[in-house]
Amino acid sequence: MAEYHRKYFGLKKEVAPVLELTYASKLVDLLRLKGYQISAGNLTVRLAKEFGFCVGVERAIQMAYETRRKYPNRRIFITTEIIHNAYVNKQLQEMGIVFLTGQYRNGTFEDIQKDDVVILPAFGASVDEIELIKKKGAFIVDSTCGAVVSVWNNVYKYAKDDFTSIIHGKYAHEETIATASRATGRSDGFTAEAIGKTGKYVIVRDMDEAKYVCDYIVQGGDRGAFMKKFAPATSQGFDPDIDLGKIGVANQTTMLSSETLAIQGALRAAFVLKYGEEDTRHRFRSIDTICSATQDRQDAMEDLLKNRPQVMIVIGGYNSSNTGHLAEMGIENKLATFHIDDAACILSKSQIRHQPVGGKEEVVTENWWPPNGPAVIGVTAGASTPNNKIGDIFVRLFELEGEDIGPLLEEAAALPTVELTDEEHAKIENAGDPH
Repeated sequence: MAEYHRKYFGLKKEVAPVLELTYASKLVDLLRLKGYQISAGNLTVRLAKEFGFCVGVERAIQMAYETRRKYPNRRIFITTEIIHNAYVNKQLQEMGIVFLTGQYRNGTFEDIQKDDVVILPAFGASVDEIELIKKKGAFIVDSTCGAVVSVWNNVYKYAKDDFTSIIHGKYAHEETIATASRATGRSDGFTAEAIGKTGKYVIVRDMDEAKYVCDYIVQGGDRGAFMKKFAPATSQGFDPDIDLGKIGVANQTTMLSSETLAIQGALRAAFVLKYGEEDTRHRFRSIDTICSATQDRQDAMEDLLKNRPQVMIVIGGYNSSNTGHLAEMGIENKLATFHIDDAACILSKSQIRHQPVGGKEEVVTENWWPPNGPAVIGVTAGASTPNNKIGDIFVRLFELEGEDIGPLLEEAAALPTVELTDEEHAKIENAGDPH
């Protein structure tokens, strides 16, 4: 049986300086003090009031750094990206941590040996992956966010009570893969006990797919067509003619909250049409498990859009779900919005390299800068984006405008280094507990 660890190693003071140096930004700290806005010359840049690293991400990164410090002479693996941010994952690679899957993969599960350490990322890992690690007898360090574990607890309950889980998420996303593996009722042996029965699930990506399920619930349909449409997104043995009679709604924690709530409402309305209000109470369940940090960043984006900038920049990994949804909010508000990875994407006032909402590749857009006259640019960042990457954006924007913000940078540099209080540190630690 593999050893299992889900807490810090008590090395906060040892890793704090390197975390500060690698991910913090005193310019961002100063922006907070200045009301989240800087103006110079003809340019004003506004920052959303909630942005960047959430406590779950901070916890996962700190656990990875503490693990490296605790075991300097042992091989350390991680099942996939710790979070969806290229800069952070490359830092872990430079620390000698071996990635087992994903775009940074430089090892395989077959490489794991008994004396090795394996980190589970903030998204969690599937039951199958954990079983492979356990068979190797390696030491498991689990940095899974507590918000994700809360979703797992809900789908376990659904399976235990013979409810099919309808999961709002992306079927290929690491978190949803991990959640779906537990919706079948299987246990990883650590976060919950096996329930002794098999559960079912369907993953819906958006409202269109949810409406397809709703129509099938109300009036039935072509079973073969249903199975073909959801082939990669259903549990083994799933039968829509049998398994949609009792459902529980769950979600990938980083989805757009308004869409999750709309999907819940549509599914419930379908049950009322099919079974009536009274019977629906016994056949339909839903629990809001959108991560509070995801919600906070979406609320802050909505607030920023009320005082409408001319252009919106959203910073974060292109495979970051919560970052992508922030960009969607800008586009839905008919605002020129650019999802970029870092400051290097801002090529000039004429060109910006970005990934369009719904796209898979970067493109270069021409003439993106606001037209002549005072310019107002909004900035926000997903929950996996470090503050130093946000600070770099502000420097780059004012550099292009030809404004000298040297005095501002000097003012920022003079700020004292802010250390977390024990209470704040405990909050980050507790992000690993279900809530």
